[in-house]
Amino acid sequence: MENRLQVLGARFKGKIKSIFSRSLAPNTYNLTPASRGFSLVEMVVSVALFAIIMLVAVGALLSLVDANRKARALESVMNNLNISLDSMIRAMRMGSVYVCGYSTIPFEYTTSGADCSNGGTVFSFAPYGADPSEQSERVVYEFDNGRLYRSQNGGVTSIAITAPEVLIEDMAFYTIGTEQGDVVQPKVVVVVKGSAEAENAKSRTTFYIQATAVQRILDI
Repeated sequence: MENRLQVLGARFKGKIKSIFSRSLAPNTYNLTPASRGFSLVEMVVSVALFAIIMLVAVGALLSLVDANRKARALESVMNNLNISLDSMIRAMRMGSVYVCGYSTIPFEYTTSGADCSNGGTVFSFAPYGADPSEQSERVVYEFDNGRLYRSQNGGVTSIAITAPEVLIEDMAFYTIGTEQGDVVQPKVVVVVKGSAEAENAKSRTTFYIQATAVQRILDI
């Protein structure tokens, strides 16, 4: 009886050991490629692709930021030009005694006027409330060396009113009706052509502007 129990106990222990040995041994014979994970080569390729994609994305983002910065700078430059021209046209409308082609009142103006049907680079007028016959009170606008200048003391001293980034290639004042007592109301047409660029920009933006001012004071 004892021998039989010993034999059964030995068999039971053998089965237990067999079960545990199979459960603890690495089960590599039924692993699929999807369950084995990434190899070193696959990891290197994945990291390289990710780095390339990030490099392209960051480059595109930096290009957009730089383009936006240049666009804002160019907008600021063009706003300077628009403000300068708007201020000039507004002052012309309120002024009187238009003279084109001269910074001073010409002697013959009293009879023949000072029209510029072919355009001129200098235009002067008496601002609102000033004495039209007083040269020192006249406002003078002059196009010279790619910039627009303004003088508020009859042309004695002048300052540039356009930014250095704005290059005016051509500017002319077309004036009619300056002769006193004629049937034509004094009018000036300002034509401006040029280009502008933002700081560190590789290209320039061209512009063509035309503005008209008619004297509000009746020429009678």
